[in-house]
Amino acid sequence: MGERYSLLMDVLYRISMWVAGLGLLVMVAVIPVGIFARYVLNSALSWPEPVAIICMVTFTFVGAAVSYRAGSHIAVSMVTDRLGENARRWCLILADLMLMAISLFIFWYGAALCAELWEQPVAEFPVFTAGESYLPLPIGSAITILFIIEKLFRGPQHHRPVVMLGSTS
Repeated sequence: MGERYSLLMDVLYRISMWVAGLGLLVMVAVIPVGIFARYVLNSALSWPEPVAIICMVTFTFVGAAVSYRAGSHIAVSMVTDRLGENARRWCLILADLMLMAISLFIFWYGAALCAELWEQPVAEFPVFTAGESYLPLPIGSAITILFIIEKLFRGPQHHRPVVMLGSTS
């Protein structure tokens, strides 16, 4: 059962990595278009800013889940490095449980925000509603929750080949 869950998380990890990467790529491509149109063509476009914001929210929340599973997130380990093995393990479990609480909070209130703003149009970019533009909050936090569950029951996953893809270590 646990191995199947990890294989499913491997697929979710790859998809999340691509989504976060594409969000970053689109944002980096769209911002110069807006700058070029505004300062060179003297014709400001209305859509680059909302598209860049949607992309930024996407790669932030989905990318955070990817970073968590890969173990490449920012961590201050000054105190835990000086603890014994047993105390260090309990501190890491406590940190994961605290991240679970934060992720549940973001999921709950992110979903409520999406529901509240679902019908509200974005004037500059009418393809999306305001609620749809905030969907990466509950989706990214749900992915993080799934990765936390995996880590709590199966241990850290940063050593798996799918996670180490492209790593130099």
